[in-house]
Amino acid sequence: MDPATTARRSLEGLSLGDAFGERWFPLFRPPRQAYAEIRARRTPPEPHWYWTDDTAMALGVLRVLDGHGEIRRTLLRLHREPDFWFQLVCELFGGGGSAGKGEAMRVAPSGAWFHTCPDRVAEQTVRSTEVTHAHPEDLKVRLTAASVRREPTLEAVTTGTPDSTVREGPVRADDTVPFALWCAARHSGDLVSALWAAAEGLGDVDTACAIAGGVVAARTGVEGVPGVWLERREALAGVGGRA
Repeated sequence: MDPATTARRSLEGLSLGDAFGERWFPLFRPPRQAYAEIRARRTPPEPHWYWTDDTAMALGVLRVLDGHGEIRRTLLRLHREPDFWFQLVCELFGGGGSAGKGEAMRVAPSGAWFHTCPDRVAEQTVRSTEVTHAHPEDLKVRLTAASVRREPTLEAVTTGTPDSTVREGPVRADDTVPFALWCAARHSGDLVSALWAAAEGLGDVDTACAIAGGVVAARTGVEGVPGVWLERREALAGVGGRA
């Protein structure tokens, strides 16, 4: 399968997980109710499942890849003082840089695009993520990207992960990413089961589901997903709409 097709499959799963996971936030139902409904595998009844910034950023990554075949950071410059973007990013959070998971939730399509070239996976992942997340521990984003392969296994992912707190592991990437990848590895051939498993963790549930969905769908696509889920998920403009 060509890189662009694999990346689009990943984005379909990422956006579905994002929109599905968003349904379980307290804005829509109290945590106890959400957990009970997830455990009972009750599909959210709302007619429209909107995706969030997780999908919006992943769309941006895919559009750069579509246009250039690789990440071009000049297209991702900060709006202000673009010539000093890396210095500005490093100054965030008291000079430590962000260790959040915004980089992990958008990176699956990049990993899918370069899934046959492990060295390029790491390189391109860093290029797409360090524009916003400069904390040293955020090398963990390679974990998510490297896991988007034909056979996602925790053993393969762990081998490609640098020594970091991600090996010890939700609000930070180093605790959310391991959980999301565990869900993806446990249900590597079943996107729906992977999303339900990720949702059970609650917390930042849209991001956990987006990461798991992006990993699994790169391999499976969205075949087997209930039609009503795909109908309710917000369409992906410029990426074929609903799957």
